[in-house]
Amino acid sequence: MRRTGIPVLLLPALLLAGCGTLRGGDVQETPPPVEDVRGDGAELARTMAFYARVRQLAGPELAREQENTRRALARSRTDPNRLRYALLLTLPGAAAGDEVRALELLEPVTRSTDGGLRGLALLVTAFLQEQRRLEAGAQGLQQKLDALMTLERNMTGREGGAPRKK
Repeated sequence: MRRTGIPVLLLPALLLAGCGTLRGGDVQETPPPVEDVRGDGAELARTMAFYARVRQLAGPELAREQENTRRALARSRTDPNRLRYALLLTLPGAAAGDEVRALELLEPVTRSTDGGLRGLALLVTAFLQEQRRLEAGAQGLQQKLDALMTLERNMTGREGGAPRKK
């Protein structure tokens, strides 16, 4: 099954974020919480810029970036490093088992209560879990189709008194 990558999820997230500006005039609005631009908001922006950059990489450059990010994570197991490496593992063309590794990396970030990256980690986790569910469903459907095709071949071979082919 072809992997689509995270950008598919970014559109709804951005649309939801934009919905806040479309509220009716009679609704009393509470001001959004003020983010420390030097802290969590900046880290989120850096992570999104990182993802936008690595999405454009291919072949050796992508492999080099993945290795550099893996090394950075090995040196310092911070939430930003975990999230960046997990995002790299979700890119189209990554190995099938990388989704499981990405989920493992994201788990501590999703449990974090003080990190500004938690929302993005939850979004990526939900995407990966849904992708795994859909892939499992597709595999189940393929198995059923294969069984039906085998049944049809067996039935077609027996019709008209023709001996069953071995």
